[in-house]
Amino acid sequence: MNLINKIKDFEILDLLNQANQITLKNHGDTISLERAIFLSWWCDKGDCAFCYMSTQKPLIKDPQKARRRLEAILAEVEVVNRMGWNIEFLSGGYGSFTTSEIRDLAQEIYQLTGSPVWLNVGITKDIDSYGEEIKGITGAVEVANTDLQRQICPSKNLDDIMDMLELAGELGFKKAITIILGLGETPEDLNYLFSLIEDYGINRLIFYSLNPHEGTPYARKPQPASLYYAGVVAATRIRFPDLEIITGTWIDNLANIGPLILAGANGLTKFPLFSMFGTGKGRRVEEEVHWAGRKLEGTFTDADRLVGSSYRRDLEPFVKRYIKRCLNNKPKNEDRLLTLK
Repeated sequence: MNLINKIKDFEILDLLNQANQITLKNHGDTISLERAIFLSWWCDKGDCAFCYMSTQKPLIKDPQKARRRLEAILAEVEVVNRMGWNIEFLSGGYGSFTTSEIRDLAQEIYQLTGSPVWLNVGITKDIDSYGEEIKGITGAVEVANTDLQRQICPSKNLDDIMDMLELAGELGFKKAITIILGLGETPEDLNYLFSLIEDYGINRLIFYSLNPHEGTPYARKPQPASLYYAGVVAATRIRFPDLEIITGTWIDNLANIGPLILAGANGLTKFPLFSMFGTGKGRRVEEEVHWAGRKLEGTFTDADRLVGSSYRRDLEPFVKRYIKRCLNNKPKNEDRLLTLK
């Protein structure tokens, strides 16, 4: 079967049916919620054409002030962990934190959650500085087309990214890559993506759809069509049955979730969690998962899971702020409306 031709010939439903059967057989019926933990809004590269941080670099006079407080980062991790979500990865722009700082933070998170974390902190040769607190290394490939990749991410050398992942594998870490759909790629570029996965033994693939940001060249570009997105994910699932696939969709495209699950997604990401928790949009995510015939790990709605004491007393004020943001989303008259039904 030529998977790329099936996408081009609009045979998406056939791909979804086959991918869904493969996913259920190899991965079961559970879907995770994933959250990337950002460490800073500064990126020393700051020239990826699609990236929000490229619009912030000229505005940031002191990169140190763009770093998040460690207490805020750990408090966010603690609340996310209470909700039953996974940490997608730790993400920081180039030059925002040192290797030792990232390692110490990862060790703290490992102690907090009991699970090692993925890193997505740019191209680095310091992988041997990490230990059991790290599960794997993520390479931000972004687009599986070498010419486009050079144009869109001029400061991220693709060979350097893949060399980093090879080193990670040699040191016993798992390997992941990120791909954004909607940057100008074509279905034929799947040939290159499949080669990367196979040649470098990629364990995890994170798909995102373009989220156009003002001030970037993609500000007026459309997000990828839902069935195209699902078709690409389904073709990847069929080609690589054991691959872990995480898919990201933004708040204005929640209808993507069901098709992406049927296409082979193991987890969902890219949600503004604290503004969605307990809202209709949060419930919509849970409904999408339900009607795709899956069970959801984690919650968008169960406030009881937020209750608890912080594992570190100094984090308590920060934890309470995140919980307050979640609970403030509930309309004041919601209890009355539910009573009247």
